[in-house]
Amino acid sequence: MKTILVSGGAGYIGSHTVQALFERGFKVVVVDNLVTGHRDAVFSQANFYEGDINDTALIGRIIKDHQVDAVIHFAALSLVGESMIKPDLYFYENTAKTNVFIATLLSHGVNKIVFSSTAATYGLPEEIPIPEASKTEPINPYGASKLMIEQSMYWMEKAYGLKWIALRYFNAAGASFDGSIGEDHATETHLIPLVLKTALGQREAISVFGTDYGTPDGTCIRDYIHVVDLAEAHILALEVLEKGMESGAYNVGTGNGYSVREVIDMAKKITSLEIPVVDSPRREGDPDVLVAKVQRIENMLGWKARHSDLETIISTAWQWHKGHPMGYR
Repeated sequence: MKTILVSGGAGYIGSHTVQALFERGFKVVVVDNLVTGHRDAVFSQANFYEGDINDTALIGRIIKDHQVDAVIHFAALSLVGESMIKPDLYFYENTAKTNVFIATLLSHGVNKIVFSSTAATYGLPEEIPIPEASKTEPINPYGASKLMIEQSMYWMEKAYGLKWIALRYFNAAGASFDGSIGEDHATETHLIPLVLKTALGQREAISVFGTDYGTPDGTCIRDYIHVVDLAEAHILALEVLEKGMESGAYNVGTGNGYSVREVIDMAKKITSLEIPVVDSPRREGDPDVLVAKVQRIENMLGWKARHSDLETIISTAWQWHKGHPMGYR
């Protein structure tokens, strides 16, 4: 069995990927500093280390003790708004620490990494659906910090033989089908959990930012990908790297989108609860539509979203939030 080191494996997407790795027969080691992750989200059979990815002694010891074969790298800060007021923090936590992390991996003979990137690398796209060949011009430090990592991996491959795949996520959503793990952020910014927290009475209303976009119902359209499908994409990326697939970046989405009002209406249907809505002004920088072009990942990795219809996404998320109204706390 291969042993996979998962950085940030106590986070939302990381914890679901750890669970999926075990289901596929991998051995897993998790390292997470628990700044945004949750110890209770980590699959019980995983070897867990609380620590930072730039702790070279710790990472070296983990690689040696567990004979790590490859890495899935999630550890990062990911709040766009925070990155705008603390850009230095994001370039340090995301970019600088990752460079130290990759250098440590390479110095210990680990040269395969699947990287958690983001559609924020594209900025404001000129083409919808967005292909991987689109210009990458981030409009916030979060997206820039991730793009810089992609660029550094390109050069690390040329210099040291690093093999890498960057997965550019669109909107991760949903929860595990057994209801054991889900989405729990100290500062929640994602639409679906905010809608469901409103249904639970934890918020007075859900704000709809902009009702005059060029979409059928006037609200923004986004591409939502079920977190279980996203976890599967990471495992397939690992497997194709093992088979010698060339390095590169792949979108992870569905190629379709749902509007803010469609999300709210589906949540009302699934919860059978009233969800108060407040129409608010547009937020600066929000495009009308953000949807992924997904032919590359389907053709090259053999991946396809299987659980990312809106009803399944919100049903699984609702199961998690009902069972964990205060999150992991």
